[in-house]
Amino acid sequence: MSKVVVITGASGGIGYYTAKVFAENGYTVYGLCRTKGDLVGVNYISTDLKRDESVNAAFDKIKEESQSIDILINNAGVGITGAVEFSEMSDVDWQFNVNVYGTMRCIKHALPLMRQKGGKILNISSIAAIFPLPFQGVYSMTKTAVNSLSLVLRNELRDFNIDVCSIMPGDAKTGFTDARRKNNAGDDLYGGIISHSVNKMIHDEETGRHPSEYAQRIYHISSKRKLKPFYATDLAYSVAIVAERLLPKRFVYYVLSKMYIRRPKEKSKS
Repeated sequence: MSKVVVITGASGGIGYYTAKVFAENGYTVYGLCRTKGDLVGVNYISTDLKRDESVNAAFDKIKEESQSIDILINNAGVGITGAVEFSEMSDVDWQFNVNVYGTMRCIKHALPLMRQKGGKILNISSIAAIFPLPFQGVYSMTKTAVNSLSLVLRNELRDFNIDVCSIMPGDAKTGFTDARRKNNAGDDLYGGIISHSVNKMIHDEETGRHPSEYAQRIYHISSKRKLKPFYATDLAYSVAIVAERLLPKRFVYYVLSKMYIRRPKEKSKS
């Protein structure tokens, strides 16, 4: 019997290609997403991660069809940009409900189906959890929470032979960029640096890696016998994470500020 993997957000971007590579390697793949994808060999289940009853129904179906789960990959996520000062709390609630609470809902329902045989939980976080970027504050908060959740679960689930990690991709060229909610409120007050920072982020993503590269890395990590707590998917980010731990925080965030907090009028001087 083939192993079973459940992947959230499998209809596009990194989740789509992750589902594809697992299906190509003989896994029974369940893709949980609001809009069903078109991959052959993937069992799509229409799921709203913000709703308990929707997630419950999805895992009931998986239990009925496959009885157990070997790997859970929490990939689904949403983004918001803007100054913390002008963030709408309804948008903050929405982002936490998908990125954090949605991840928790899936874990809570998957664990009873993983406990008998053991398994792995891969939470797709972000390099923004290590380097919280200006005007991506709420998104960075959610991914920091995901990393903390992974660390907690590693200890809580140790006796059940269920291993957990966070995987932190860098910039990727996906539909996530266009789907992000952009809030430029206060841009004039902040001297134009909100829009400048967001435009730099968009440029970095549009020139980023193809999501299939990250999918291959996720598959490779899932195949490891024992998981490390955290994985960066790019060598440059791995080096940056080590540097962040060794260098004074004041210096690290000064460098980030020079990269992202730059008024448009300053750009013309360079």
